[in-house]
Amino acid sequence: MRFGIVGGGLLGMTLAWDLSKAGHDVTILEGAPRCGGLAAPWQVGDVVWDRHYHVTLQSDFALRELLGELDLEPDLQWVKTGTGFFVDGKMHPFSGAADYARFPPLSPLQKFRLAATILKASRIEDWRPLERVTAVEWLTRHCGRTTVERIWLPLLRAKLGPHATRASAAFIWAIIARMFAARGSGPKREQFGYVRNGYDRTLRRFEEKLAARNVEIRTSYRAERIEGAPNGVAVVSDGETTLFDRVVVTLAAPLAARLCPGLTAQERALCEGVEYQGIICASLLTDAALTPYYITNIADATVPFTAVIEMSALVDRSEFAGKSLIYLPKYVSSDDPAFCLTDDEIEETFLSALERMHPAFRRSSVRAFRVSRVPFVFPIPTLGYSERLPPTQTTVEGLFMANSAHIVNGTLNVNETVKLAHNLMPSLLATSQRPDRPVAVA
Repeated sequence: MRFGIVGGGLLGMTLAWDLSKAGHDVTILEGAPRCGGLAAPWQVGDVVWDRHYHVTLQSDFALRELLGELDLEPDLQWVKTGTGFFVDGKMHPFSGAADYARFPPLSPLQKFRLAATILKASRIEDWRPLERVTAVEWLTRHCGRTTVERIWLPLLRAKLGPHATRASAAFIWAIIARMFAARGSGPKREQFGYVRNGYDRTLRRFEEKLAARNVEIRTSYRAERIEGAPNGVAVVSDGETTLFDRVVVTLAAPLAARLCPGLTAQERALCEGVEYQGIICASLLTDAALTPYYITNIADATVPFTAVIEMSALVDRSEFAGKSLIYLPKYVSSDDPAFCLTDDEIEETFLSALERMHPAFRRSSVRAFRVSRVPFVFPIPTLGYSERLPPTQTTVEGLFMANSAHIVNGTLNVNETVKLAHNLMPSLLATSQRPDRPVAVA
């Protein structure tokens, strides 16, 4: 069977990998100059590294299995990292039991209730009841109003902006479950991993492995229309039509709907009804590190970014020519006016905030500053979200869709993306097409 995969991010590449292993003819159609999507690398100053920050956890079994198939898992570097917390205008270590016990913003009772809540969430297996209550309501019930107002709500607003109070408790459960798995049992510190040379190397190896399986990769290919045809599914680009037996569109749900005129009104409404968060992510290359922490969580509404990700606290600085690579992500709605800000405006705002957070920081230490903007990253996990999923198997014979909207109540990361690809395989390979319930990763 001949498959077309529209979108060459890690989801599309993993689908192509799985299909090729099953003996099918696969072509990836990618609009960018190279594959990778959100994991693609770019150049910051003299350094080539990931455009957005990524980390591998020891519990990321699907990703680690894929890296093993790419002969890259032996090259995973595992590092114990630290965590910081910026609240009330001050930086606090937050890396272990001792730091937690000394954490000034919360009283002993509040700390006990917070720890009990995290432990409770980590033990929940069925997330469905959590979709019926907001995260703020659930956290207030278990942690208390003060802890929610001082800690949780600022973190939710940093991640979800004006939609923070609309997110279901399943969203918090997913975050806690993944990070708790990183710690393991007891007061252990997180151990995170990365492949040497980042996703630049991983993606190049992936492309080589796909080519060895005769997967065709067409980059700089802009699909204009995807529709049913008498003998399959037609993908149209620049006046040229390519016919496939089956096509999987991996673009964000609203973008996929625009390309597929044959969808029913209901399918189109479900796709267009997914509310996405976007990201504005600055990459800085500096002479000196800001902190010893891989991640600094920020519970301060005056700071214009979500967190400070210090990659050089995880990755050996030799990978960055002896410099420090720092990410400053800002999560916003897909239509937020911040997408219209210039790079200079973002640089001024972000660096001013760093100066307030870190009095020792000097702009003269910044060797490069670059901004990434992506309007469609992950959906806002509102109440009952799993009941409104766009279909993966559409009413157009041979046409499928899969994207981050189908990662239900999980955090968007490479491991969940790989799992989504694996879970889609049975419906892709079914001998006849009949729309079923949407595939979801939970």
